[in-house]
Amino acid sequence: MLCAISGEAPEHPVASRKSGNIFERRLIEAYISENGTDPVNGEELSIDDLLDLRSARVVKPRPPTLTSIPALLSTFQNEWDALILESFQLKQQLAETRQELSTALYYNDSAQRVIARLQRERDEARDALARVQVTGGAANGVSNGDAMHVDGQALPDEIIAKVDETQARLSAGRRKRPVPADWATADAIATYDVRTKADTQFTGAKTLAVDESGDSFLCGDSDGDIGVYDLQAAAFTTRSNVGAGGINSVGWANDKAVVATASGTVVVTQGGSVETKFTQHAGAATAVAVHPCGDVLASVGIDKSYVLYDLQNARVLTQIFTDSILTSVAFHPDGHLLCTGTASGNIKLFDVKTNQLVHTFEAPPNAVRAVQSLTFSENGTWLASSNVDQTSVWIWDLRKTSLLKTLEVGTPVTGVAWDYTGQYLAVSGSGGIIVEQYAKSEKAWREVLRKAVPAVDVRWGAKAGSLVALTAEGDVVVLGA
Repeated sequence: MLCAISGEAPEHPVASRKSGNIFERRLIEAYISENGTDPVNGEELSIDDLLDLRSARVVKPRPPTLTSIPALLSTFQNEWDALILESFQLKQQLAETRQELSTALYYNDSAQRVIARLQRERDEARDALARVQVTGGAANGVSNGDAMHVDGQALPDEIIAKVDETQARLSAGRRKRPVPADWATADAIATYDVRTKADTQFTGAKTLAVDESGDSFLCGDSDGDIGVYDLQAAAFTTRSNVGAGGINSVGWANDKAVVATASGTVVVTQGGSVETKFTQHAGAATAVAVHPCGDVLASVGIDKSYVLYDLQNARVLTQIFTDSILTSVAFHPDGHLLCTGTASGNIKLFDVKTNQLVHTFEAPPNAVRAVQSLTFSENGTWLASSNVDQTSVWIWDLRKTSLLKTLEVGTPVTGVAWDYTGQYLAVSGSGGIIVEQYAKSEKAWREVLRKAVPAVDVRWGAKAGSLVALTAEGDVVVLGA
């Protein structure tokens, strides 16, 4: 008897009442539980329709193929091959699963990065929106997140009065002012050489400022450290950290040091201690300048705006938005004009009292680069500027609102500085320090000094008796007779 399902001799044979076929009990019960029919004729079949059959128990003979050692070895080999094939397929499936998991993790990581970037941009946009001001809010230093950017915001009456008083006082007799008798001559400047050299231990230092006395020089670095170098003592008298990112620009407001940082914070310090922090810019603050009265500060930034501050009352006066990123700033010697350099190479002049655009000097065709340095001559009529990676210095005439002179110095210029008398223009660059003199009697320019001292910025000492330069390595180099 053979099972109709397995084709082998059943251990527990049963017969179907419906078809009469013999089955292995466990096989037919499993089939009935799943299908409920007879596997032979398809009629309905239940467990009760099965009849037990009794037969003599016999020993199942060994299959004829396994009666010899070679046959057993062949069977074992076949089983081994099947096992190895199954193992290979499992490894292949595992590798595919790992690849799918890796791809899924990559997509998940990318999605999280995109979400983080969008959240950061959202927060920056909210921060920028929170800094937007209109006239009423700006005058009090209060933000209005629902306001629009409005140009031409006027200053408070007391600040306008201070600007008028400063202009009237400084402009009186400016052009007729004689050169001081003890001022350095061109022959003396021609003999200047390196006198002292001090290591600031600053990293990435790129800006320098001199106070009214001409003896204290302020510099900062990319770590937020600032230091005051005393020319008479030939040493640093003050060192501190403002903790607001890298220093982009520094300046003096009477005895206070002001710095513009890469984080957008404008910091005012005195005696090495932080006095005030302004966070008006939405982005890096690129430069600062102090009004001749010493109580008004201007800063510019990559958010295309300049901000005026009242240092006495530690408040924001106004914020004016332009159509270009602003990279440098300077006040006119009389204080009635604010000059800003743009990333496109143009120079914009604004009226300080009304904050209206007065004039724009278009960048020369070969100088469409960011304006990195601005300096007014003390005669009040000339403005010198330099652009990134350019070997020329441009002299602009404010009276004719035109380009007066292009000085080719033969080295990429990093900074320019006019002396108090307006005779000498110091230029710093990777090729050294150059001093150009304008001879009024001859109405011509001539070079009086060239020293191979690579510098990122340069300033005049008291009575033009020295030149103080800041090198890319962070050294303060003093040139004198």
